[in-house]
Amino acid sequence: MRTPRSTYRLQLTDSFTLWDAARLVPYLSRLGVDWVYLSPILQAEEGSQHGYDVTDHSRVDESRGGADGLKALSDAAHEAGLGVLVDIVPNHVGVATPAQNPWWWDLLKHGRESRYADAFDIDWEAGGGRLTIPVLGDDSLDALTLETSEAGETLLAYYDNRYPIAPGTADDGASPQTVHDRQSYRLMNWRLESTDLNYRRFFAVSSLAAIRVEEQWVFDESHAEIARWFRDGLVDGLRVDHPDGLADPGQYIERLSALTGGAYILIEKILEGDEPLDPAWPSAGTTGYDALAGLDRVFIDPAGEQPLDALAAELRDVRTERQKTLTETADERARTSTRAAGTYQGLIHDTKRAVADGILQAEARRLTRDIERAGGLSTPTASAEITDAVSELLTCFPVYRSYLPDGREHLDRALELALEHRPELEPVLRQTAEVLGRTGTAPSIRFQQTSGMVMAKGVEDTAFYRWTRLTSLTEVGAEPDEFSVGVEEFHALQQHRNETLPFTMTTLSTHDTKRSEDTRARISVLAEIAEGWAGTLAKIRSTLPLGDGSFENLLWQAMVGAWPLSRERAQDYALKAAREAGDSTGWLDPDEEFEQRMSDAIDAVYTDPIARGLIESQVASVRSAGRSNSLSEKLVQLTTTGVPDVYQGTEFWDHSLVDPDNRRFVDFDARSEALAHQDTGELPDWAASAADPDDDGAVKLLVVSAALRLRRDRPELFQAYTPLEARGSAARHAIAFDRGGAITLATRLPLGLLHHGGWDDTVVELPPARNGYVDAFTGRLFEAGSVRLAAVFETYPVALLQTIEES
Repeated sequence: MRTPRSTYRLQLTDSFTLWDAARLVPYLSRLGVDWVYLSPILQAEEGSQHGYDVTDHSRVDESRGGADGLKALSDAAHEAGLGVLVDIVPNHVGVATPAQNPWWWDLLKHGRESRYADAFDIDWEAGGGRLTIPVLGDDSLDALTLETSEAGETLLAYYDNRYPIAPGTADDGASPQTVHDRQSYRLMNWRLESTDLNYRRFFAVSSLAAIRVEEQWVFDESHAEIARWFRDGLVDGLRVDHPDGLADPGQYIERLSALTGGAYILIEKILEGDEPLDPAWPSAGTTGYDALAGLDRVFIDPAGEQPLDALAAELRDVRTERQKTLTETADERARTSTRAAGTYQGLIHDTKRAVADGILQAEARRLTRDIERAGGLSTPTASAEITDAVSELLTCFPVYRSYLPDGREHLDRALELALEHRPELEPVLRQTAEVLGRTGTAPSIRFQQTSGMVMAKGVEDTAFYRWTRLTSLTEVGAEPDEFSVGVEEFHALQQHRNETLPFTMTTLSTHDTKRSEDTRARISVLAEIAEGWAGTLAKIRSTLPLGDGSFENLLWQAMVGAWPLSRERAQDYALKAAREAGDSTGWLDPDEEFEQRMSDAIDAVYTDPIARGLIESQVASVRSAGRSNSLSEKLVQLTTTGVPDVYQGTEFWDHSLVDPDNRRFVDFDARSEALAHQDTGELPDWAASAADPDDDGAVKLLVVSAALRLRRDRPELFQAYTPLEARGSAARHAIAFDRGGAITLATRLPLGLLHHGGWDDTVVELPPARNGYVDAFTGRLFEAGSVRLAAVFETYPVALLQTIEES
């Protein structure tokens, strides 16, 4: 199996295609990249900016360059010695525009007689024999019309939406409404998707319908084009999106490995806590969120935890009237009576339960029907009570999913927690858990597919916007209630990864991270000045009050972390974040008054000198330390165990926020020119870069390019992992390790180091090396043995030492 030494993720769109990626290969090669890593390239919904809404598995997306574009990119990469890694989407397909998806169109036209009926996971019985499609603006069918397509086919139209007509159902001059009633699908009010949807989907996105790749023919037909890529030598490895949504992820990965001839495969698996990846799966590892959590936390000052906790507790008491109403209902009081008030675990119980009862209620009801069809519980139980029990078990499930019979302990733990929260449901909870634990049955399989949906929507997309003490902690794959990681613990994590998953991916920024690596690195500095941040936030809230304390903490941390950013970017982020939090406003029922107040507050930052000054003064106080964190964390990520990924453009400073902000245009010409200038031998000035708000990040480019080149050119230096201990009065501000000849030295907690007065007497012992070491950034030479960190960090707050080769 060919394995990458590093990857570089590119987001392909109709404005940055495979042809553009092919032209970028020379720059990526000069940067030191080993493999090009592509976002999904199969045919997607027209205009899609991400490619995860695949509509046709049989071809490469024409707007992204098509088959010829893939060939051009593959040829360019391979000629330059680079591999190609492609993101694939096995769980679902895009169905927003039915005519663009041949399988979905045929299903709508022919219903259960369609050859693709078994490709989708549909509960026909629940829909009265019809597929429910949530598209109507209300309950009325009055806006339906019949029209004839260019091909002469009669279609059912609802405004801009078009649907096929089953043969023989529109030949008698019937009204559009009557014709509609004769179809195998039923258009319904979009608000009913949360309760009455009868097909499995991706999370709560009804325009993404899940497919059943566990069926061999579905796998074969949906992977025929992917098989061609490997047969023709176009692609070298795959990244698998959301395998937890599949009926049998292990079986799927085994089939995929066989299809690709044992190629390098990564899976987008979110691991919780110390949850291991199944070693039996033929996968090199995950896409790196588990690594990201430790990388972030080793650069966070543990001293900030108590004061930031106190601030967060104070802010939780500042609530809008909408929030008070939401938390004072009788149902809420009953369900959360035993929770630990104010804790993260208490919060995620509430948010997950709200998701199970709300936007994913249709999935909980589907599970209830599966249980009843399988024979029900051992004692007669009402459907509503079973649904309540199912929803509570989904809420209490501690990881994304189990893979029964593996992971049975997670179901047992969910039952324990559910009994603590809902002791009055004990009999039905125990019986329901017993049914769900029967390996291979419909209820068991679907529960495993659904638990991750509730986790993702309840935690990542809700709780992460409510738990705001330090928002650099709220990232996918992390536990926000874990505040920091000590250096010794960090080293242990890396050694374990080197022993178990040496070729897993490591990452800091992705297309899905809530904040980019540099935004988080700056926000993390607030832990070093927690009292100062509390004071600044109080002034901002007094000047621009919103009435939602926790959200204000999140919003103004984001502004500080991403500054400078355009007013449009700030407004877009604030609106999405507020609606995701679901406290003071929401997606389904927006609070226009709150949203206007929030919008006015954002505007004030750009028009009111006092408001702007509060933000800019706080940014100025953390900018230099944030950039030090950025360089240090980037170097550690690029040189620690695993295969490092660089997300597009992040070789410069990148202060992005959540998507789509993190998928903006990248000026590759500027980066290429800067790299060419760097290669003339002129080193960027760290002091000037750290202080200049307009600096583009030539220093970071130096760190990224030098580390990538060393990993590519001298892989023998990265075979081991040995912690190196700093000694001296500033030892806690250093992190150092030896990969087997490549030594990483980095600065942590930079404000504390500044207050200490510098490195003083602090030293690190360099391992024996006959010819000594050379710093990959500066070219400076160091002998083995004790070296003062003040000397090592004379030019930059990081160093990458490599053994000097025999001449």
